[in-house]
Amino acid sequence: MTISHPDPLPAVCHKHRNRAAWPARPPSPEASRDKEGITHMNDAPVRSRSRRRTRIRLLIGGACAAALAAAILPGIANAATQICSPQTGTNGGNYYSFWNNGQGSSCITLNSGTNYSSTWSSIGDWVGGVGWNPGSTSRTISYTGSLNGSGGTALMTLYGWSTNPLVEYYVIDNWIGSPNTAGTNMGTMTSDGGTYTIIKHQQVNQPSIQGTATFWQYLAIRTSKRTGGGTITFSNFVNAWASHGMNLGTMNYQIMATEAWGGGSGSSSVSIGGSPPPTTTPPTTTPPTTAPPTSPPPTGGGGSGCRATYSVANSWQGGFNASVTVTNAGSSTLNGWTVHLTLPSGQSIASLWNGVNSGTSGAVTVKNAAYNGTLGAGASTSFGYTGSGDGSQTPSNISCTSP
Repeated sequence: MTISHPDPLPAVCHKHRNRAAWPARPPSPEASRDKEGITHMNDAPVRSRSRRRTRIRLLIGGACAAALAAAILPGIANAATQICSPQTGTNGGNYYSFWNNGQGSSCITLNSGTNYSSTWSSIGDWVGGVGWNPGSTSRTISYTGSLNGSGGTALMTLYGWSTNPLVEYYVIDNWIGSPNTAGTNMGTMTSDGGTYTIIKHQQVNQPSIQGTATFWQYLAIRTSKRTGGGTITFSNFVNAWASHGMNLGTMNYQIMATEAWGGGSGSSSVSIGGSPPPTTTPPTTTPPTTAPPTSPPPTGGGGSGCRATYSVANSWQGGFNASVTVTNAGSSTLNGWTVHLTLPSGQSIASLWNGVNSGTSGAVTVKNAAYNGTLGAGASTSFGYTGSGDGSQTPSNISCTSP
């Protein structure tokens, strides 16, 4: 199962490995591959020999881990396969990545394409997970997970890269120890029932999935731990980052990862689901649950038992994400629906999914997409949009009709 390759890492990673914090080990082919030259999120704190020593462990290292993931030839894993040395590949139709630095012990077990468990002991550093390659800015990730450990630091995080521009990003939901926050604090945003601190940090001439490069790291760190899992509506983070000029480009890989470093021991278990909003085929997952509004949401009725309910999923200065739920409140099947709403002055629609809109400001009409127009009695669907303007203002004249 394990794929071994002699020294697969880019040469640029090698200059960062020999540190006083981690004693040198006798050379061997395995040590050469796993130990030398990998810069990762938990590199040692300030050292005079490298600019990166001023960074926190969290921000230091995804770059070389990503370089490792790109450099190692992919493998194909089977269910319930244990991996204890660096490799990437596919399993059950999903992408996986595993890396460690050869200090302590760590293994990941691929139980299926969407589920993994992991253990580590006296760990120097390891990171691994399952997900997608390429990732998606519109993916809603649903997951369940547990994170247990003692000593050191461990994270449960959505992690990935984009190119053009080259960006490394994290959405950190849970941790053991303390998630460090070096970089520029860009404020906070809310999504999926939680508040996240937005961090921006620049890496200059550091390893990346494209070799040595200068690039940005975008982080969103939940202000209180989320245990047990939940939903990450990634488009909310993409839009919040973009509101601060932190734009993603073409998506590279995207995984729900566990990472641990600093000598601790522990275990994790993660199961994932998720799909981006489709354009021509029906959704494969239930639309994400959003936090209830502080006042009753506006609703609009219409012919044939069609009803539309509006809510704001999250907002930031100058923008917001809104959702409209369309429900068949009648006793017969709806074959097609149309929602009418009037946006407040100063609001406009930047992008919309799961529907076809006519107009982007003022009076707007949204018809069903090809895959969500038929609703049985009591059934519902939803569409959403990213809006510009003040998200606290609610559309008026909301109504729903069906042919």
